[in-house]
Amino acid sequence: MTIAPELPDRVLSELVDAIGAESVLTSRTARYNRCRVPAPFPVHRWSERVPGLVVTPRSTEEVAAVVRIANAHRVPVVPRDGGTGLTDGAVPERGGIVIDVKRMNDVKEIDTDNRTCTVGAGINMLKLNEVLAPYGLLYPDDPASYPCSLVGGRIGTSGWSLIGSRYGHTRDLVLSFTFVLPTGKIIRLGDGGGPKVSKSSTGFHLKQLFMGHQGTLGIATEATLKLFPKPEAELSPFWAFPDYDSAHRAVRQAAHAGVATFAGAVLFDEWKVDYLRRDDEAYIPQPADVRALVCTVAYGNADEVRAGGKRLMRIVRDAGGRYLGDEISHGDWAARHDRYATPLHGRVRSGQVVPMSWHCEDAAINWTELPQVRLEWHRIIDDLRERFDMFDDWGIFAYTSAATGVDYLTEIDVGIWEQELDDESWAAWVKAKRDIAEVAVRYGGSISACHGACREGEVDLVPVELGDAFDVMLDVKRAVDPNNIMNPGKYLLDRAYGTR
Repeated sequence: MTIAPELPDRVLSELVDAIGAESVLTSRTARYNRCRVPAPFPVHRWSERVPGLVVTPRSTEEVAAVVRIANAHRVPVVPRDGGTGLTDGAVPERGGIVIDVKRMNDVKEIDTDNRTCTVGAGINMLKLNEVLAPYGLLYPDDPASYPCSLVGGRIGTSGWSLIGSRYGHTRDLVLSFTFVLPTGKIIRLGDGGGPKVSKSSTGFHLKQLFMGHQGTLGIATEATLKLFPKPEAELSPFWAFPDYDSAHRAVRQAAHAGVATFAGAVLFDEWKVDYLRRDDEAYIPQPADVRALVCTVAYGNADEVRAGGKRLMRIVRDAGGRYLGDEISHGDWAARHDRYATPLHGRVRSGQVVPMSWHCEDAAINWTELPQVRLEWHRIIDDLRERFDMFDDWGIFAYTSAATGVDYLTEIDVGIWEQELDDESWAAWVKAKRDIAEVAVRYGGSISACHGACREGEVDLVPVELGDAFDVMLDVKRAVDPNNIMNPGKYLLDRAYGTR
């Protein structure tokens, strides 16, 4: 076995003794396969972000053993779950050890009486729901990357669910989890009491603190999750609009309709519709007069969905929407997960078909600010496209965060011809991301509603968004991870140690 030169041989031997040689991977293939995420990065710089080795533990105790060894030798540790993240949370910026949790994918308990399950952090939602189906239960955490993102990664990013307006998002659905701190200490984090308690007023609410940290505070290894009855019925109508403004008004009316089974509403602008028209693998093409789309989704028992659906149909029709029919509606909603893997269908302005990668910048934006934010974001990407032909604007969508529709996950998708990125175009892209984040903050939003904000560009605005609270983040990081071994370089947290 060989090891990267920045790691002493003693680390390798201690890891092999602790978890076995079969769980310590040092080959070039194993290391390169675990340093990439979907977000584009210049190909000629890939080698900058390769770990020294990879470990694939099978238990919480093995994870803790690895972390204790790393902490003793001051070796960086990067947790990796599904690797589907879009802000480089699983990318090793300082080499070191990647801890891949995919082997920790067992279902430990299904409690049908209390409607909970306890699982390893390495299981994904698709496989989990296949196990739950015979019990008539559902774990409704539903990201675009549903078939391949893992429970542990959802905890590390405090992920967003496409049907969160009905069931809640990851932060609401995870009752508690086992967590390995940067020192190797094992703790359980929840809302107090036992692992299946959903609300407590005892002590600090530490569960939320240790979610969404992008692997900078430790590693989740096991989780107890909230389950729901598998819905009897689903409704996902799509409506066409001749312009963005009328669709924008209609999506608020749908969110404010008071339908109990309402699971979410999404608004597509004209740039997004144009992109989806040419994405023939994940979308049924629309008539040319369609300039914006609204979709609403409802889940629940058949009687309630039927009644709520009638109300939603009437409200959006009265707002000027034209129902696109069952085929388009059912087909498009069914493709919501396929779109996570459709980057190759983008085109640059010349019409040339190229193998484009996909990146998105997401923010939490209030409904009232959506129109102006949308225009400013498109102007930023238009400027980028004028200068560099490897970028393409794939449009904006906005998704309700809750049944009230107070704020929306607002995402601009950008096609990037990754193989053509050089240092100049990469620097321009980083500046564009910083500008996009600045707009979100200026209009009272958050830089990220779901993906996190630890990539080059948008991360620079994190202290601006959080203000003095960012200093508290630094204090927490320094207290929990005194040697800065856990995913160092992310979220500007090196400032906790007097470095930049």
